[in-house]
Amino acid sequence: MKNVFLTIHLILLMSQSAASQHSVEAIKVKHTNDFELSDEGKNKAWEGASWNLMTSSEKGEPRKTRFKILYSDRGVYFLFHNEDVVLTATKTADFEKLWLEDVAEVFLWPDTTETIYFEYEISPLNYELPLIVPNLKGKFLGWIPWQYTGDRKVIHFTHVTGGEKRSGSKITSWYAEFFIPYTLLSPLSNVPPKSGTTWRGNMYRVDYDAQKTVEWHWKPIETNFHQFEKFGVLIFE
Repeated sequence: MKNVFLTIHLILLMSQSAASQHSVEAIKVKHTNDFELSDEGKNKAWEGASWNLMTSSEKGEPRKTRFKILYSDRGVYFLFHNEDVVLTATKTADFEKLWLEDVAEVFLWPDTTETIYFEYEISPLNYELPLIVPNLKGKFLGWIPWQYTGDRKVIHFTHVTGGEKRSGSKITSWYAEFFIPYTLLSPLSNVPPKSGTTWRGNMYRVDYDAQKTVEWHWKPIETNFHQFEKFGVLIFE
């Protein structure tokens, strides 16, 4: 009988541990009516979403990065707040190699039966890079969307605090606020989400102050941002 109680106790502990791990791995995404973006997340709709703190690759890194996420019947909203010291952003056009400078990134993997996902990058100067990425056995290359116009375009704004919005400026933080329409994610499956739908995804930030690269991530990675097996879970309420 003692062994039976011990076994039950161990099972309960394992179940509690698994539940705890799942809560850490997942974000519950609240539904919202569509709203206008402002560049600092001042719309009252954001009050219904919680901040999610990201982890730095550099131990003892004092600067913090956090994000919020909401979804509507038309698309997904993101808000990033990135503490910073110096703005490193010389790219002055969309679709450039934004990841080589200060940038915030979102990866969305709606259908886990296919290793194809959406990547979005935005610089502090408000330049963007949207990509569909086929990842075939670790070989990946992003494809720029075709007919990227009208209701297929991402709506995006950035805002800088504590300094000027130019490369080399001393600042205290920068915001990125953007709306990704479901029409842009076509023809990916499991889109649009509805209550109860789950996607996989990850959020990142890269900073290049003082010729030193520092990365932040929502879910930890081992090699590169394209480790989709490491993505967390987004649960649409």
